[in-house]
Amino acid sequence: MKKNEITFIPDLNDYILSVSLRENSILKELRDRTDNHPNSILQIPPEQGQFMTFLLKMLNAKKVIDIGTYTGYSALCMSLALPKDGKLVTCDLNEDWADIGKPYWEKAGVEKIIDLKIAPALETLSGLIENNESNTYDFIFIDADKINYDNYYEKALELIRPEGIIAIDNVLLFGSVLNPNYLSSDLQKVLSKDDIESVKKLNLKIKNDKRVDISMLQIADGLTLVRKKSVGNNV
Repeated sequence: MKKNEITFIPDLNDYILSVSLRENSILKELRDRTDNHPNSILQIPPEQGQFMTFLLKMLNAKKVIDIGTYTGYSALCMSLALPKDGKLVTCDLNEDWADIGKPYWEKAGVEKIIDLKIAPALETLSGLIENNESNTYDFIFIDADKINYDNYYEKALELIRPEGIIAIDNVLLFGSVLNPNYLSSDLQKVLSKDDIESVKKLNLKIKNDKRVDISMLQIADGLTLVRKKSVGNNV
């Protein structure tokens, strides 16, 4: 067996979670609440939320952007890793979805850290740039409509500080980046050919983007980490 085959051992993921997952009770309550939502496939798994929280603590992050709120689980995860004077801007179009998470944000005491923007995310990001916030954010999470992934990536690169991290979710699209037939019938109703092509193009673009360092991880539905290089660093 090769090391890259280990992840396919049955029940291995259950073991990993049993010895590593630390999900607090409020996060679990929101995740359980979202599991009953018709669009629950949009929620990140708890181990991914924990991983991103770990990254924020390593970065000593104070300013974060969450592109794609859904019911607010990722926003809650990340806000819990920020100091009291931290700031997390979270973007979505659907306020009804975000309303599900608000009571849990309040219960966790992070509602003042989270700034919910109900508007097209590109508008919100452009507004932050116009507000002279370029190069000031420590971490940006992209998990929204796939058609705009490249646009979100470019805006994120403007807003992230040098040596800050952009995390891009769903870069494997349930295997459809290899073969669309890997999608279940339900997922085929959600993900279009254009969605798949958009993610594939961005994956290739990032591989060759000299502005950043990269690592694609086989966590959840694929997560690419992008580290913005310092000015003048092309190595």
